[in-house]
Amino acid sequence: MHQFQDQRKKVLASCFKRIGRCTVSCILVLLTQFALTLVPHFFPASSLLIQLTLSVVVLVFVMGLGRWCRRIVGVYASAPALVLFNLIFIWAVYIFIVRQAIPYFINIVFNIEVTLLFLGVCSILSSDPGLVTHGSSDANKLIETKAFGVEAHYESSALLKRVRYCKSCKAYIKGFDHHCPAFGNCIGQNNYVLFMILLVGFLTTEASYIVCSSQFSRGSQILDGTWFETDLAGSLVVSTVLFSLLQVIWQVVFFTWHLYCICFNIRTDEWINWKKYPEFQLVIQSQPGESFH
Repeated sequence: MHQFQDQRKKVLASCFKRIGRCTVSCILVLLTQFALTLVPHFFPASSLLIQLTLSVVVLVFVMGLGRWCRRIVGVYASAPALVLFNLIFIWAVYIFIVRQAIPYFINIVFNIEVTLLFLGVCSILSSDPGLVTHGSSDANKLIETKAFGVEAHYESSALLKRVRYCKSCKAYIKGFDHHCPAFGNCIGQNNYVLFMILLVGFLTTEASYIVCSSQFSRGSQILDGTWFETDLAGSLVVSTVLFSLLQVIWQVVFFTWHLYCICFNIRTDEWINWKKYPEFQLVIQSQPGESFH
């Protein structure tokens, strides 16, 4: 009976912790997005480069404020929740503001893109990246290295050599590429294709939103409402476009990097920690009795 009560308390504590993290994440997203509206509101005549730079400053400030609040409150945000809430916020701006100036067919396409993106994110959150059970015979041959919280697998098989240990997930992962905080999961052999599809999905969805918002800006004079409503709506559209542009910039770089890794058959972790893995070492003997890596 006491064991059941203790287990129930642990489950409730875990649920309350998750609710608290999601609440903090939602508040941070709202604070970030509405803080970004200050950029087009106070600097409407500035160039796009200046507005993007100011947006970066605002984002850094809000992130610093979030970390400071985390130390005080003791509850920190969830990265996957931040991704989902930002996506929901941009989708809401599209539905309630931008959609009024978008043709019917393009509207359907964009909503399908966002829906598929939601399904993809939810899938990768719970996907198996290629877990290796600790009870297997292979686990006994894993030798820990001290750098970057990763372990290498010294085995003759080329496939088994790519089993690494992730300290964030506390698990051995086949084809370990990296631990993705945004998705709260490791990216490994089993979910790497889904990860790449999601990268393309984010890029296409954000690019579509930027195009739709540009069309809204050109036809915004047809919208009815008071000056304040129109000004607030315009600021929300511009700020979310700036946010989407910043996302596209770093995601294009990230996607290009992974294309490079695919072309050369190397993982992100292996590229960073190649000195720690024997399979990426070549021993050269220049003179008898002398060798170097």
